[in-house]
Amino acid sequence: MDNGMWGEPITFETATLGKYWTVTSTAEAARALMERWPVTAGPAYEAALRTCLAVMEGKVRPAEARQAFLNAAEEADVFIRP
Repeated sequence: MDNGMWGEPITFETATLGKYWTVTSTAEAARALMERWPVTAGPAYEAALRTCLAVMEGKVRPAEARQAFLNAAEEADVFIRP
């Protein structure tokens, strides 16, 4: 299983105001989506989970999972720290 390291991490605010989590790989992104995400439905959320799985199976590049994670964050109105 490929954990799909990202060249550039993403730091997002969790449901606890003022608490942040930095994601550096596809495996961490999948965990964040399953354990720390404020919503568990929506097209971008579901696409991000599918893309993370595809990366770990070696079917797509980690950059695609990173972009899917950002799309899910936008859909859920999750703050991404610049």
